Amino acid sequence: MSTHWKKYFAILFTGQIFSILTTSMVQFSIVWHLTATTQSAVVLTLAGLVGFLPQAVLGPFIGVWLDRWNRKLTMIAADGSIALFSLVLGLYYYFGDPSLEFVYLILLIRSAASAFHAPALQAAIPLLAPEDQLTRVAGWQQMVFSVSTVVGPALGIAVYSATSLGLVLFLDVAGALIANLMLLFIPIRQPKPAGQQAPHFLNEFKLGWKTFVRARPVVIVTAATAIFSVVFMPLATLFPFMTLSHFGRGGYSASLIEAVFSIGMILGGLLLAVAASKLKDITYICWSLVVIGLACLGSGVIGPDAFFVFAVLSFVMGAASPFFNGPYMAMIQKAYAPEMLGRVISLVTSVMLLASPIGLLLAGPLVERYGIQPWFFWSGVVTVLTGLLLMAGFKKLQADQPASEA
Repeated sequence: MSTHWKKYFAILFTGQIFSILTTSMVQFSIVWHLTATTQSAVVLTLAGLVGFLPQAVLGPFIGVWLDRWNRKLTMIAADGSIALFSLVLGLYYYFGDPSLEFVYLILLIRSAASAFHAPALQAAIPLLAPEDQLTRVAGWQQMVFSVSTVVGPALGIAVYSATSLGLVLFLDVAGALIANLMLLFIPIRQPKPAGQQAPHFLNEFKLGWKTFVRARPVVIVTAATAIFSVVFMPLATLFPFMTLSHFGRGGYSASLIEAVFSIGMILGGLLLAVAASKLKDITYICWSLVVIGLACLGSGVIGPDAFFVFAVLSFVMGAASPFFNGPYMAMIQKAYAPEMLGRVISLVTSVMLLASPIGLLLAGPLVERYGIQPWFFWSGVVTVLTGLLLMAGFKKLQADQPASEA
């Protein structure tokens, strides 16, 4: 392990700030554009669906390739592809107004490229940082993500309102190019493949699955993550709809909610980075679910004049999120060998993303019929119960371990 790992992470995360910032600008601008022009929850959930589905479908299979391909080059190629199709959509918006079908197609392709980038990045992290620092690095990563996303929505709506969605997409191209340039300065060693025999896709896929299920704690948390994703992930798409339909406010208020959520994530990530070794990863995960669920539940019962309360609850959700995402990824990175991480991470990511389209398909018609608040309320109930059941399950698992060892 290199003694310069902190320097490498500084370079890596500096590049990612630009990439995530401009991507956040694009994502929010597209969501708000669709919200303002269609005012349809179904259109928004379809946009979310095409954004999730390719990653969910491809995830279990691309892990086999990720563990054999050069991870740095994979990240560069994936980010470059995302930039290319941002450029295509940007030119279309600059010279005209594309159809919804074309927007969905570009979102679909960008999602497919992201399916390679995100697992490759996560699988590369244990090759740069010591194992005992992985949870702390996860906290740093959450902070970088949050700093970018706190500025992204506000900057995106400002550029979108002053110019056009096309210019926002052009900025995404610049962000991807900067991130790729920074990656060139980071040496990332490539682990040897798990098997020395000739590559065989089906056998390697089966090996990845068998490796994944051996770590029972990770399997349990992944199952809980799938349940959580069904109810919570649609909210990421429907937050602007809540601002518009329930509170009757415009784009800047919607970007304010995104900003306070991200500020919460920044502070939560900072606290996780400082207190990473104080508690076990699973303790952070369980309490994070409980807190997020209570905040969602509260959002589902407040009145249309309580926008400030909604902003506070959004901040709480954001602050609790790093305590789920960071420890969960650190748990995975600690549980598996580096040469198997690509397929395991892509597999667990797919489980989460396969659950998300289910939630989006349910949320669209239900929100159209009953309104946005019931979805917030019942997603909060499910999330709290998931956290409490997970907490009880791990207590039982810890109680069974001494007996089995005896």
